[in-house]
Amino acid sequence: MIKAGIIGATGYAGNELVRILMGHKEVEIKWYGSRSYIDKPYAEVYRNMFQIVDDVCLDDNMEELADQVDVIFTATPQGFLAGVLTEEILSKTKIVDLSADFRIKDVSIYEEWYKIEHKSPQFIEEAVYGLCEVNREQVKKARLVANPGCYTTCSILTAYPLVKEGLIDPNTLIVDAKSGTSGAGRGAKLPNLFCEVNENMKAYGVATHRHTPEIEEQLGYAAGKPVTINFTPHLVPMNRGILATEYATLVKKPDGSLPTSEEIKAVYDKYYANEKFVRVLDPGQCPETKWVEGSNYVDIGFQMDARTGRIIMMGALDNLVKGAAGQAVQNMNLMFGFEEAEGLNMVPMFP
Repeated sequence: MIKAGIIGATGYAGNELVRILMGHKEVEIKWYGSRSYIDKPYAEVYRNMFQIVDDVCLDDNMEELADQVDVIFTATPQGFLAGVLTEEILSKTKIVDLSADFRIKDVSIYEEWYKIEHKSPQFIEEAVYGLCEVNREQVKKARLVANPGCYTTCSILTAYPLVKEGLIDPNTLIVDAKSGTSGAGRGAKLPNLFCEVNENMKAYGVATHRHTPEIEEQLGYAAGKPVTINFTPHLVPMNRGILATEYATLVKKPDGSLPTSEEIKAVYDKYYANEKFVRVLDPGQCPETKWVEGSNYVDIGFQMDARTGRIIMMGALDNLVKGAAGQAVQNMNLMFGFEEAEGLNMVPMFP
């Protein structure tokens, strides 16, 4: 057994971490960190944990926590981990950070998009971007993992094989994504009130959303060159789920013809056939958020559009599981040599 601590345990992603780790045979949670609920029983914050979790919430003292656990999950706002991380902490414990503090390698881009100063840029180069299906071997050796965002996980995995194989022009990529309201966190905010969200759908962060440079950077590695995309997120009135619909121009073959649907499917299978948590649908099938809810799966589908020479790629995942806590546990499993799917074999919930 290893010991785990969670900073930010009373946020939505933090509670999802607790739910998943309670079913993990190799992990014991030793620290439920929450600045807002210090000394309050965790089960009073989340009644779903009644008679399951008896612990009280503790503070966010990373130095003290590092002495007590083998891994720390930081489900915290941007800037928290960067503001407290030291070499002494990293020498004692491994960290999976669910914020964006160490996802972007260029500190100036991070500071431009997040509008805060990065307090520990010396750790950025070391941090491994924890998209397990792409960086599995690097994650295994890491002591600091930057857990990808929910929009980015869905957007990148949906397009990655076709970008990597040069079948689409990545600079024509348009990502139109929708998210349930839990993606905005548990804090009380006017735009997230029931009357504001219910019976409504809206775009936000148009041309300015902070996940844009993260998607561009990772797809740029796949393409072997800088990539510029359009990314537009939308808020929809549901609790969980992300659906990304992505459009890109197909690259013609030397004879001037377009790739066939069978060739596209073969490329997806090349990358994902052996990936437990990525399910590639048959051509013409469209992913739906309801078929991945509560699970660590990503469903991916596509449709060719020969008339326009484009392809429509679609991905669906649960933003709190594969888009946050589930992926964090998947990363932890790799870091400690556990079976990668341990604790994550949840069948999607329906209805």
